[in-house]
Amino acid sequence: MRYEDETTLRKIGEVLPSELAQVEGTVTSSEVAYRPRRQWLVKIADDGHELVLRFLNFYGSQQKQLSPGTRVRARGEVRGGFFGLEMVHPSYRVVTDDQALPDALTPVYPSAAGLSQAYLRRAIANAIDRTPLPELLPPGLVEAAIGPEHALPPLAAAVRLLHAPPPDVSETALSERSHPAWLRIKCEELLAQQLSLKRAQAARRRLAAPALGARVPGGLLERFEAALPFRLTGAQQRVWTEIRDDLGAPHPMQRLLQGDVGSGKTIIAALAAAQAIDAGYQAAIMAPTEILAEQHLRKLSAWLAPLGVGLAWLAGSMKAKEKREALARVASGEAKLVIGTHAIIQDTVAFDRLGLAVVDEQHRFGVAQRLALRSKMQSSGGDAMPHQLMMSATPIPRTLAMTYYADLDVSVIDELPPGRSPVLTKLVSDSRRDEVVERVRAAALSGRQVYWVCPLIEESEALQLQTAVDTHAQLVAALPELRVGLVHGRLSPAEKAAVMEDFTRGDTHLLVATTVIEVGVDVPNASLMVIEHAERFGLAQLHQLRGRVGRGSAESVCLLLYASPLSMGAKARLQTMRETTDGFVIARRDLEIRGPGEFLGARQSGAAMLRFVDLNEDAWLIPGAQEAADTLLRAHPQAVTAHLERWLGAREDFLKA
Repeated sequence: MRYEDETTLRKIGEVLPSELAQVEGTVTSSEVAYRPRRQWLVKIADDGHELVLRFLNFYGSQQKQLSPGTRVRARGEVRGGFFGLEMVHPSYRVVTDDQALPDALTPVYPSAAGLSQAYLRRAIANAIDRTPLPELLPPGLVEAAIGPEHALPPLAAAVRLLHAPPPDVSETALSERSHPAWLRIKCEELLAQQLSLKRAQAARRRLAAPALGARVPGGLLERFEAALPFRLTGAQQRVWTEIRDDLGAPHPMQRLLQGDVGSGKTIIAALAAAQAIDAGYQAAIMAPTEILAEQHLRKLSAWLAPLGVGLAWLAGSMKAKEKREALARVASGEAKLVIGTHAIIQDTVAFDRLGLAVVDEQHRFGVAQRLALRSKMQSSGGDAMPHQLMMSATPIPRTLAMTYYADLDVSVIDELPPGRSPVLTKLVSDSRRDEVVERVRAAALSGRQVYWVCPLIEESEALQLQTAVDTHAQLVAALPELRVGLVHGRLSPAEKAAVMEDFTRGDTHLLVATTVIEVGVDVPNASLMVIEHAERFGLAQLHQLRGRVGRGSAESVCLLLYASPLSMGAKARLQTMRETTDGFVIARRDLEIRGPGEFLGARQSGAAMLRFVDLNEDAWLIPGAQEAADTLLRAHPQAVTAHLERWLGAREDFLKA
């Protein structure tokens, strides 16, 4: 965590108040005082000058240890006390008269109750002595990756230096992790990650997949394209060409389709599914929530069912009889397109011939679920792996795309469909709540629909927030002329579906909701959104929620209601939302504010995160690590295996998920 400098000693007579110092002296008195509270006072003297060591928490064994006449070395902040200079709760050790000072800074490690720093230091120093860290990489490889201006130590020397730095090392370079020893560690870690991903990509290229590229004259894809009521944008055309080419290859596609909220990713998934079905295979589309999965079902049914495509729905809330029938239709191949939640990857689901799996908002699934999907795909129908398309409305910042997503091909839809109006975002203090309610009334009476989003369902003592249930009751009372709906995660799927259906049809003017509407809800007539306690939401979530309006041609507004005072982070998030609607700018700021966990869903595993590399500070190391990984894979395969074993061991699978 940090270091303490125990390599120098100061005379007691020379130290000054507010100074952090290490002194040495002989104990002249040791007594427990009871006023104003129980405390232990130890006086030490050196050349006639005295200093008091004051302890508020102590044990009898410590008192025996520091009896009068004992020589002690103490380190802490010097303060002016009632009896002269003192240190409160200093770190100390009993020493002999001629005991040498340490020749390195003393490390301080994260600890837990009952685990002392002295024990940890001994155990870690012992482990370092017993562990050989031979150089596994070809000489000069890491140095070439980082550039000739950085002289890096060997790995073993870097590890030893970081655990016991000499006193002349810059403490700033150590704490900022810019010292050459840190750079060595970071380069090796990044290299292991790049090797793992590139090796996974190469292994996938060796797998067989059904080639779904042949165009069928008069087939489903052709009829679907002809029936579309709109033209694809230039970006959608480009992305569709990339995906169609991948589907025609004899190895599995693994492509990430990025597109901002409302950019039209679902139509691309539908085209890919049509191509798979034309080739005689099944397609599956999996979403993280039932509301989002139902939204896909509604859209794709409207597009593909009239063209004779058999669809199946799979979700955890289904009745046993419905589920049995759906499973039978999937297993027989009668259902060409399967849509649902993670129920799709359960053991009971067997596909006839799965050719394409589409995963929407894949970072919302846990790592274990993503690994289950991967193994489900590997075991479906013979030796061939299905193609996989992942979709995300949370744009991935470039540094993440170069590290965690390095084994994926990435397609980006970077333009919105014509007719979409940008959403105007305003920040409003919750002291002006009555004005906001009036604005909602005016919008609803003019024929527009409104969302009102709340962060919690029921009151929590820890977070005294306006909740969905209370807000619904208040708005019903305040707006008697409007029909006000309520949707949240604790409603049954049937109740949720009924409320959403009413809103989609236009029967409900105002929908009070929790974040269950964050993804997938598409109501073009909704042009006003109020987000209550916006300071409590993350940037990606605010951006997703705002994307539920602005889907029609009317000018749309998003009001962010906030409670003062705002923390620095909340202020930065709300400011970003007001300044930009560009998902990529928002994603970059989000990475700066919160780090990569949110994009990766890695909080759910903890195992896949880079432990030493900071993607904001260390992005400059990535290109060199990628080049070094290519060199190693091409010319030194044994070094690759040894390096991955050292750095990742059994965690390599988590990276791939």
